[in-house]
Amino acid sequence: MPTAQSSIAAGATSDIPEVASSLRTSVMRMRRRLANERHPDNDLSLGSMAVLGALFANDEMTLGALAARERVQPPSMTRMVNCLEEGGYVARRQGETDRRQVLVSITDKGRRTVRKDRLSRDAWLARQLADIDADELAALRTAATIMERIATS
Repeated sequence: MPTAQSSIAAGATSDIPEVASSLRTSVMRMRRRLANERHPDNDLSLGSMAVLGALFANDEMTLGALAARERVQPPSMTRMVNCLEEGGYVARRQGETDRRQVLVSITDKGRRTVRKDRLSRDAWLARQLADIDADELAALRTAATIMERIATS
């Protein structure tokens, strides 16, 4: 005999495709909107900004680790890092123990670019969040944690 909890779980499971579709649509709209709210001085691609963001958080990464994190092929990451290096956003060096390894680090210019871009987008989003109630804000805080877990799985 099914319990109340198993009935709830079964009902929730049947909602998964609908929730997935709704969430996908909302996330894509939010992504496009946030892309439009970038700092006006920033002409870097979203992919380049993702690489700078990874380096901002980790200081230094190998080309292979960057490619894996961004889910691109190593040659694509090499081209992106080349462009970022030419612009003065990143620096690269050989690994100390393995000369074939290329380590990429963010420069001061890269850090400034990430900070300005994040401040611009965060300011827009904070203005939007100012009009929602405390329960909705709490729900979004929980949702952000769940979405981060899903995105990095």
